[in-house]
Amino acid sequence: MTKVWFSPLNPNFDISQIQEKVLSLYNAAGFQKIFKAKEYTAIKIHFGEKNNTGHIKPQWIKPLINVIKKSGCKPFLTDTNTLYRGQRFNSIDHLMQAYEHGFSIENLGVPVIIADGLLSKNFSEVPVKGKHFKSVKIANDILHSHSFVVLSHMTGHILTGLGAAIKNLAMGSAPRSGKQVQHTDIKPEVNPEKCQACGLCITWCPKEAIDLYDGVARIELDKCYGCAECIATCRYQAINHSFSNASIPLQEKMAEYALGAVKDKKGKVCYFNFLTHISKECDCMGKAQDKLIQDIGILASYDPVAIDQASIDLLNEKAGNDILSQLWPENDYNVQISHAEKIGLGTREYELVYVE
Repeated sequence: MTKVWFSPLNPNFDISQIQEKVLSLYNAAGFQKIFKAKEYTAIKIHFGEKNNTGHIKPQWIKPLINVIKKSGCKPFLTDTNTLYRGQRFNSIDHLMQAYEHGFSIENLGVPVIIADGLLSKNFSEVPVKGKHFKSVKIANDILHSHSFVVLSHMTGHILTGLGAAIKNLAMGSAPRSGKQVQHTDIKPEVNPEKCQACGLCITWCPKEAIDLYDGVARIELDKCYGCAECIATCRYQAINHSFSNASIPLQEKMAEYALGAVKDKKGKVCYFNFLTHISKECDCMGKAQDKLIQDIGILASYDPVAIDQASIDLLNEKAGNDILSQLWPENDYNVQISHAEKIGLGTREYELVYVE
């Protein structure tokens, strides 16, 4: 069994406590052996959409960045541009959003590089042996890095039930076209009785696939590529996705993209999952969200499958039930974890090692 290191958080933790926990996990796992002088090190993180408050905070990871820098490698913070039209749709706005949330070279001593380039066209095809893909599109600045740190904030998710290390790898390493092919099975539906004809979904649709007819939003499904921005944007819950098992292929495709992101980095990747401010929806939501449960702690591992399984187990233990399945009953998050294990990304069997 692979090891997953876990350090619980006290209620009302402060910045120094979480900084110490991250460093303790780093040392306990022996992550220092991953980093070599003069190598490029990608630190994958979600900078948080505008108005989001639950994302990993820059000061939490500053000591981690400093200790990685001491190896002599060249670390940089990174993410890829979004499929939907928000503050992270292109590299300029994405960088500005990162800086707004404190991810700046002045604060952290390392640059931010958007891995897929200005218009999300900086990527290469990586061969994989998957159920859905023979190759996946991975952003070049992640692909060409020698080592990889994956910092994930665990949340629920409107389409996959769970967002953690696997999803962070899959979507966060893919250019816009890679995100699109992962989402192609998701098709939104408008409930005409709830639609208020406000037009907000029209404004945010990146494919101009929505218009108003007879006072109701209508979606041209032949134009739609399933980004779900209209679902996230609608204030009246008038748009939902046509489930029809669409979450299953999406999650399987995510697992295959995650595999492609780390395929050539054996022994050079480490993962941290932050079980803090766990919310119903992910950090792409441009709003503050309530936490579902008291903060639990931070996990570390060399295995994205094991760390996600351990995160779910700890959450369910804390909640006393399968809280994400209750919130998103149509989306079985186990699909992404089991498919990732099946294709060789990692194992669900793990040993939990407590670190104070």
